[in-house]
Amino acid sequence: MDSGGPNKASGEEEETDLYELLGVEKTSTAAEIKKAYRKAALQHHPDKVPEDQRAESEVKFKAVTQAYEILRDDEKRQLYDQFGMAAFDPSRGGPGDGGVDLNDMLAQMFGMNVGGGAGGQRRPRRGRDEEQQYKVTLEELYKGKTVKFAANKRVICSLCKGSGAKEKVKPQQCDRCKGAGVREAYRQVGPGLVRQELLPCDNCEGTGMFYKEKDRCKKCKGKRTVEETKALEIYIPRGSMQGERIVLEGEADQFPDQIPGDIVFTLVEEPHDLFTRVGDDLSAELDVTLAEALTGFSRVVLKHLDGRGIHLEHPRGKIFQPGEILKIAGEGMPRKRGDERGDLYLSVKVAFPEAGWLPDDAAYETLRQLLPPPEPLISSEEVDEVEYEADADIEQMGGRSGHPRPGMVWEDEDDDDDQGGPQCATQ
Repeated sequence: MDSGGPNKASGEEEETDLYELLGVEKTSTAAEIKKAYRKAALQHHPDKVPEDQRAESEVKFKAVTQAYEILRDDEKRQLYDQFGMAAFDPSRGGPGDGGVDLNDMLAQMFGMNVGGGAGGQRRPRRGRDEEQQYKVTLEELYKGKTVKFAANKRVICSLCKGSGAKEKVKPQQCDRCKGAGVREAYRQVGPGLVRQELLPCDNCEGTGMFYKEKDRCKKCKGKRTVEETKALEIYIPRGSMQGERIVLEGEADQFPDQIPGDIVFTLVEEPHDLFTRVGDDLSAELDVTLAEALTGFSRVVLKHLDGRGIHLEHPRGKIFQPGEILKIAGEGMPRKRGDERGDLYLSVKVAFPEAGWLPDDAAYETLRQLLPPPEPLISSEEVDEVEYEADADIEQMGGRSGHPRPGMVWEDEDDDDDQGGPQCATQ
């Protein structure tokens, strides 16, 4: 097949040339294409022709509109010039969105193969993927998980094989869409801006054919598909991460003349009460008392994600400082491949006793003698006795003087009017 443009190799039917539809040359400018479209749209508008020519005019009007939608866009026009209509066929890797296929539209309008293979046979389009989020706990990501569930999905009717009609019943052309399978609709895309779109005809379900009620399939009632409950299963490998996708190929809803899409689950990691994950590593706080920080301990300090207790020994003579970071190699998240794991980081948090925890002055004096001596006295010619406020808010620093705190910058001046004055924001 010739990949250099929209022309087909010998022996195949040629696809409709969009430039010919609008009556312009391939070298035409955007302004010339727009002018040609206005002329063609006016010429073929259904409201501008006699009643007996309206059906044919509707088909031609839709065709020139779709041609203009492609040729007016520089990126789409470049794709069309290089690959032809195949560039817009989702089943062939084109940028289709799973909605109305322009190839289907033109094939129905002109009764010819557009972007298909040899012998006029079109490759079936691929249906939409069904995407949804799946929430998982950190424990499930640590150990892995298999999920079995029942899914309600649309499948091709087994009685009529997707035709929608009783056996040996011939379909009739849909009166509403004139067999095109689509209808025109207008969607507002901005203030005063309305865009014309083509949507599947709701009377014939986009097939272009219509059956009388007495001729419809008894099982699917002419809808061509039925709802079925199917048992499905997904496996979440251990070590999986936030945002990873679990794909069930071909398990999306089925539609006639389409290859079923996939069901895609995107993993959403729920916050954990104890652990924080960064890549393959984990972090958590290590709560110790002041006595443990000063004199040591030997105990289970936390329960891991698989239920194991993590034992830590802190020998005497080694003092834990508040905020000190401990690293335990190999106790992070498992990696998908092999037996290796990330690391676990523990941030030491020392719990100081509350005021009045010692019973009397003698106990305070005994503790003073046991602890290291205070800092040397600071000599000064003049000394002021001051009072202090405990638990002050550092965020108030600089507030009365109108200056931002260190690490903060002024917001843009454009925001001043909305906020009633200068504001500052953390960098």
